[in-house]
Amino acid sequence: QVQLVDSGGGLVQAGGSLKLSCAASGRTFSTYTMAWFRQAPGKEPEFVAAITGVGIGGNTWYADSMKGRFTISRDNTKNTLYLQMNSLKPDDTAVYYCAARPDGCVGYMCYNRARYTYWGQGTQVTVSS
Repeated sequence: QVQLVDSGGGLVQAGGSLKLSCAASGRTFSTYTMAWFRQAPGKEPEFVAAITGVGIGGNTWYADSMKGRFTISRDNTKNTLYLQMNSLKPDDTAVYYCAARPDGCVGYMCYNRARYTYWGQGTQVTVSS
């Protein structure tokens, strides 16, 4: 069992930065693939980024619109996942969720929400113009 707690959201002006955190419980955090998804009002959930666990290379994957602006990382000693978001745009306004799955993924395989077993409660990010 893994429990995830998202934090770090807030209100920021366009062009600004935020760093989200996801604290995980459980001894197997380091082996899980972790990801961030987001959901804007009236829209479907959207994949943001993923990072695989130890033993699977710690590879990272990003949605095209986030490449170069967002960075996903993890600190396995602290059981914490991060999302550094730079050059934020009003279109980035959404509730951001972290998620965990026990297996690895490659590329578009990481986009599949149904494969993620555990979810955080979400943290609101609002970007003003």
